[in-house]
Amino acid sequence: MPDRLIGWILIGLVAGVLGKIIMPGKDPGGIIVTILIGIAGALLAGYAAPILGVALDTTVKSYGAATLGAVILLALYRLVMVQRTR
Repeated sequence: MPDRLIGWILIGLVAGVLGKIIMPGKDPGGIIVTILIGIAGALLAGYAAPILGVALDTTVKSYGAATLGAVILLALYRLVMVQRTR
């Protein structure tokens, strides 16, 4: 489990790409914004998981939590951007 900010940022890069694979489609910001959302999702997962009592004690759990955070933030981003374009 990464315990430093740089570790979560690196996992976030991968999570952003995985989030784009899981949720394909045209995003207003493109792949760069998706990767940034992945980084934000990873940071969110890294800080929220211990608060929720989830132990991210393995690399697989860390990547899974980061990817889940990226997918959730990507879905929220799409909802917000659709509302703004109407």
